[in-house]
Amino acid sequence: MTRIAIAQMCSGVDPHTNADALVQSVAGAAAGGAALLFTPEMCGLLDGNRERARPNLRHEGDDETLARVREAAAKHRIWVHIGSLAVLSEAADGRAANRAFVIDDGGEIVARYDKMHLFDVDLPTGESWRESLAYTPGETPVVVDTPVGRIGLSICYDQRFPALYQALSAAGAQIMSVPAAFTVPTGRAHWHILLRARAIENACYLVAAAQYGHHEDGRATFGHSLVIDPWGTVLLDMGEGVGLGFAEIDLAQIDAVRGRVPVIAHRRAIPEVVRA
Repeated sequence: MTRIAIAQMCSGVDPHTNADALVQSVAGAAAGGAALLFTPEMCGLLDGNRERARPNLRHEGDDETLARVREAAAKHRIWVHIGSLAVLSEAADGRAANRAFVIDDGGEIVARYDKMHLFDVDLPTGESWRESLAYTPGETPVVVDTPVGRIGLSICYDQRFPALYQALSAAGAQIMSVPAAFTVPTGRAHWHILLRARAIENACYLVAAAQYGHHEDGRATFGHSLVIDPWGTVLLDMGEGVGLGFAEIDLAQIDAVRGRVPVIAHRRAIPEVVRA
């Protein structure tokens, strides 16, 4: 059994304030005996006003939030999975990257993942989101070995695309990480259902650190950070509010569940569909 921590946050438009909250979460997670802390999507800057946000964006080597979390991870000897930061990319069209980082207990970055599926939707509430205007999509799935197991990386809207998680589990992922800033309407309708499905169909753990509350840019996020076991049982649901949650990961449960329902072993390559 290995203990993990999850930070549920209400990030805002000031990177310094968000960095302070992250550093406090790192210290709290270490004090609580966690081997690894999971944080939400866009935990360094959550700002839908692109003109206001742009001056706060940096290349990852110059990003203050990333530097401070790396320093805190080394100080407290804990691994940290930053759900994602908005960082400047090398894209020719000037778009940024929505990038996740995994940092070891020496403060070194051991993995990066750029969000592959971008949220371009119009909701019945009147909300309209066009992530592709600001961010360039990632192209490569990523798994990384950590003290709690091999983690498959994803971000928020990725959860609606099960082929990504099948690729990650095929590459040996034992834990799927789904940091998010999920909207309230879609959260109420789909959050628990989709995440339990991703855990069940891959017979793996799933950790989803989420944003919660009313943010400075006017959006509202759903919260309910989750830890789900390979059978689909919710081990932790943080509900509403902000703070730290803790859960235990037992990798032996993965083999036990896959022995009962061997979904990984039974997978077959799907041929081209024949239209009758």
